[in-house]
Amino acid sequence: MSTDGPDTTAMRIAARTLLCVNAFRVHVDISGGLIEELRQLCAAAGDKRSLAIGMAGLVEVHTMYGRMGEASRLASETMALVESIGDPTVTVRLSMFPIAAKLHTSEIAEALRWSQTVIELADGELANGAKGDSTINWPLMVALAHALATRGTARCALGHRGWRSDLDQAVAMARSTGPLTYGVVIAYSYGRAISTGVLLADDAALRDIEEALRIAERSSEDLALAFSRFTLGVALMHRDSPAERERGLALLGQVRDMCLHGRFYQYLLAAVDVYTARELARRGDRDGAIPVMRAAVDHLFREGQLLAWCVPATGVLVDTLLDHGSESDVAEAEAAIDRLADAPTDDGLVIREIWLLRLRALLARAHGDDTGYRDYRDRYRDMARTLGFEGHIAWAEAMP
Repeated sequence: MSTDGPDTTAMRIAARTLLCVNAFRVHVDISGGLIEELRQLCAAAGDKRSLAIGMAGLVEVHTMYGRMGEASRLASETMALVESIGDPTVTVRLSMFPIAAKLHTSEIAEALRWSQTVIELADGELANGAKGDSTINWPLMVALAHALATRGTARCALGHRGWRSDLDQAVAMARSTGPLTYGVVIAYSYGRAISTGVLLADDAALRDIEEALRIAERSSEDLALAFSRFTLGVALMHRDSPAERERGLALLGQVRDMCLHGRFYQYLLAAVDVYTARELARRGDRDGAIPVMRAAVDHLFREGQLLAWCVPATGVLVDTLLDHGSESDVAEAEAAIDRLADAPTDDGLVIREIWLLRLRALLARAHGDDTGYRDYRDRYRDMARTLGFEGHIAWAEAMP
């Protein structure tokens, strides 16, 4: 193309913007030349909007390849640029990737603030006439469903009220938005919530997740399929039935294969390995399972994924170590608990505090400290009931 035509720069920007924002969907890494070309073109043209769109796409590419630190840093840069534009539509539509990156790296307060902003802006847009226009309504509904799921996730992590309503609304809204959004929202509303003990993997939860999987299987959307498989796999690994856990193991194996072949988010590999190893330990291969868990937990801490998976993964490791109860196992479990307690994160991370009460109760029992055990157990029960965390309520009531 001619480089001096009147619309050449705009067309060059438009093409690169579309490629950058959709690259994660086709598993292409744009962290090299393409995003830099877009930066240069947008700087010359003064086009902040296109640059923000491309940067949001790169945030998700970093996440896809497990580069969580880069994703979080770029998310902050993207959010600052979006705020400088001052356009509610841009803010709503570009919010999803930066918010998710902040949740992955446990910057909960930031994720909550942006989720709240998006919900308020999207509600305002819908109230101002978008409800009757399907071309406006669909992207707004997608962003609103995602923001409700991330606000619910942040609220329960911090112990704020309203998390259950947020998650329920997100699932209900996502049903009409398409397989990818439904799969993502299901992953937040059930995958994270079940793994962290907020919700139980009960029959109602399984029905919702199975529905998302059926929808994903009828689509050609790789990511929707992987999110649904992952969420169902995690849920089934929390069931009592060996047959259900066997199915969960198979689903997580499929997800692991997709991660290794660049078809799904590599940051979830560690979580897949933790739950797979736990099932192996249940079947007697404890010596093979614990090194896998240990390596996965180490990776999660290095990447700063405290809320995302460090908390439940540490719980799985400690549970497995204390099941055997040798002196060295108890010492390693204690070190793992201390590491979780000392990990830097936002203040008031209630989801970590409730897990620490549970794990310290188990550790006290392993040490033969009956008084300490009863104290931690009773505080754990009280906190679980106060917060309404169904999984923790059930686990606390099962403690002798």
